[in-house]
Formats: sequence, C-alpha cells, structure tokens
Amino acid sequence: MYESYYGFTEKPFSLTPDPKYLYRSQSHGDAFDLLQYAIRRREGFVVVTGDIGTGKTTLCRALLEQIDRTTFTALILNPFLSEEDLLKRILQDFGVMSRDNTGGGRLPRVTKQELIDALYDFLLGLIPLKASAVLIIDEAQNLPLPVLEQIRILSNLETDKEKLLQIILVGQLELQTMLRAPNMRQLDQRVSIRYELKPLDREAVGAYVSHRLAIAGGSSAVTFTSKALDRVHKRSSGIPRLINLICDRALLSGFSLRTNRITPPMVEHAAKSLDVQSEMPGELSWLQRRTSLVTAASVVLLSSVLGAGVTAYVYQRLSPRVEARLGPPPTLQPAVPSVDELHPRDLPLDAGATILVGSYPATSPHTSEDVRAMTVWLETAGLPVYYVDVDRGPSGHWQRVLVGAYSDERAAREDLALLKSAAPMLDARILSAKLATSPAVPAGSEPQ
Repeated sequence: MYESYYGFTEKPFSLTPDPKYLYRSQSHGDAFDLLQYAIRRREGFVVVTGDIGTGKTTLCRALLEQIDRTTFTALILNPFLSEEDLLKRILQDFGVMSRDNTGGGRLPRVTKQELIDALYDFLLGLIPLKASAVLIIDEAQNLPLPVLEQIRILSNLETDKEKLLQIILVGQLELQTMLRAPNMRQLDQRVSIRYELKPLDREAVGAYVSHRLAIAGGSSAVTFTSKALDRVHKRSSGIPRLINLICDRALLSGFSLRTNRITPPMVEHAAKSLDVQSEMPGELSWLQRRTSLVTAASVVLLSSVLGAGVTAYVYQRLSPRVEARLGPPPTLQPAVPSVDELHPRDLPLDAGATILVGSYPATSPHTSEDVRAMTVWLETAGLPVYYVDVDRGPSGHWQRVLVGAYSDERAAREDLALLKSAAPMLDARILSAKLATSPAVPAGSEPQ
C-alpha cells in the first residue's frame, strides 16, 4: 500500500518474527548475550520470559542465525505435542530421524524409551566431534504438564562433566509461575539462568522505529516527529508488537495525506482505530487486545472500502452487524490499494494450519475487488493474509483468501473466534495447510 510511496523494499512494521529486524535494546541485547553465553558454557536449563508482543520469538530466530556450525539446534514452535511427538520433532530437527518416516506413520512400534535412547546416542556422538546441541521451545507456557516432565528428564542427559543438551524455554510471564508450582520443583531447581524481557522505554522506542525504517530501506523518505514518537511510546507501553501495529497504521495515514512527516494526530488516530489504550496494563491479555482490535478495525475499514466503491460483498456481510454494535463508521477514509498493488502472498512452508475466510471464482468480474476488500479489512486488524490459487477442474479456478500460518490449532481457534465475532456471517473455517492449498475443501464446495 504505502511501501512504494515511501521507497520501502518491504513492510517495515510487519508482525512476522524476522530476525533481521531485531532491535537490540538494553533488555533484548542483554538477553541475546546471555543466551549465547549459556550455550557456550553449556549451562543446561535457561528460561526467558516476557509479556505478549515483547519480541521473544524474534529473539529466538536471531539467536539461531548466530549459532555456529558445531551446534545442532531444534526449535519447537508448537508446544501442543505429546511426549512421543516432542521427541520425534527433536530428532527430526537434529537430523536423526526423517520427517517422511514419522509423518507417514512408518514407526508405529517405536516406544518413548527407544526415542530417548536414540537421542542419547546422538548426543554422545557429538562429544568426539566437539559439537553440542540446543533445544529451544517457544510458547513454553502452553506445555502440558506431562511434556514438561519429559523435558525435565531430557535435562538429565549428561556425562560426568557436562550437560549433553542445552534447553531454552521461552514463554509468557506465566511460565515463571508455572515453574514455581510445587509439582514443578524438580524442574525449577534445574534452571540455571532466568531472564525477563522488558518493554522499551521512550528512547528505545525512537531507536526501534528508526531501526525498522532503515532495515526496510525508507529511513530517509519518512520521519516520525519527536512528539509523534512520544505518543507511540505512551500508546504502546513500549511493547514492540503494538509499536508495529500503531506505526504501520500511522504510515498508512501519512500515505493517505501524501506526507512524509508522521505527526502526533496520525499516531493518535492509528491508536484509536486499533483501540489501543494509553498506558495499557501489563496484565491485560493479548487475546483481549486482539478482540477489541478486530472489532475496531472492521469499523474503520468499512468506511474505506465503501468510499472506494468496492462491491457490496463486505457491506452486506459486515456493515449491519458492526454498525448495530458500534455505531456508524468514522468519516476518515484511509487509502485502499488498487487491484494491481495486491502482491502474491504464499502460505509459509512451515505452516501447520490456517483459516480459510473466502474463495472467489477467477472468472467473476468482482473477484479482484472482493479479495482486495477482504485483504484490507483483515490486515488492518493485524492479521496476516495469504492467497492460494487452485484449479478445481469442472468448477474452474478459484482464489482462496487465508488468514494466519499457525503451528497449533488453539491459536487458530482464537483468531477464528475473533473473526466470527467481528463478522458473524463470515463463512470462515480452520484447515490444515496441506488441505488449504489443495483443490478439495471439507464441505465439498468453496465458501463465499
């Protein structure tokens, strides 16, 4: 939308955890250095926690990029696994077991103990090579208790001199509370390093915004005034994810007004349209924030798509419900991209599940406008959008619009609930990534 106007090579405030955008604030820099130290010294068990949106996953990915070739790594993004599946996933990442064997069910008689023995043999084989192994588990606060106990057992894999497997648990603040529970005492006592990521202060917010603008290639084309950055800090409470949402919308406002100077009113409008409250308390959950964000964004986008003369599709499905609950849409109309500005959006290869929100026949003259309207609505709500073109034989070619690339179904169900809350008539459904990219869909027909 605004990338070409400002000269960006890519979206500077995307919500994806791209490691090149990691800004090493005091807190993030210390965490990064501490993790590298723990891996080099083979400290065993490390726990990193932080509030929702503080950049934990980005930190993990940046760490993986800096690990040398003598360190084998396993990154678990989906904590909703059984004990056996966790062990198989670790062995897959270490290269001990192929995904074809485990995914095809060709190892039905392999026991949990045999999987542990295979891992132990692999770790022992690293010793003469002077190599090491690191296991990183993201969203660890969602780990089931039996899996946490299995992880504790894995931490016992050691020789007389050193730990064979370094384990890093990364999660939200409640992870610390979980570990301090009486039944988790054995695991908690094995933690040698703990670190909590902190939100950015005002100075760091300014540096963070400048850093992301520079990485995206447009730092000289657009500027946030000092007072605008004050508002960004206050509205986001220094949470990087909220900073990204606010700055992205502020840049959209700047583009709409054809200005290269982002001012406090633009930031205020962005924050209000996203329903981001000033000095947001830390205990407010991200799910609550997302719920209000989606409903607010649906109202704001409604005005833009209607003002742009888009088809009645979005109006018929969204307008009556949204206006009845929240009143009429505001008059400010941010720019809507033309059909030519809709770039390919392939579903990531590592996606496990996604949400199918709509399918459109390629032969329809309204398909481009429908896809555009749906995309703008979803992306303004902070949801990543992907496209899939499928050939359904006699039914012709269809373009599917997908939301999110999920590693666990629970997160997908949460976003699906938010979508249906904002637009109850939307025929959205959760699909596996494989099914979403194939010609078939569960109901036998494309949702519209």
